[in-house]
Amino acid sequence: MNKTELTSAIAAKAGLTKVDAKKALDATIAAITEALKGGDKVALIGFGTFAVAKREARQGINPQTKQVIKIAAKKQAKFKAGAELDAAIQ
Repeated sequence: MNKTELTSAIAAKAGLTKVDAKKALDATIAAITEALKGGDKVALIGFGTFAVAKREARQGINPQTKQVIKIAAKKQAKFKAGAELDAAIQ
């Protein structure tokens, strides 16, 4: 499912127009993004938790040249599914 299909599904389930559903989805994504940028985590009870994980700098190997390379430290978005979501997809 892509963003357009998700917008259509939200509109159908919530009784909204597709325009309003797209605005709601965009606002939700923006709010989650801003919270993660600020270092917060977003917990949606029953659905899951969005958080930021820090990955330390490490060494890797270039598979083509077999040279050792340095991989920089970075922050990465993580999602952990909640119990209700896990149960729903089993």
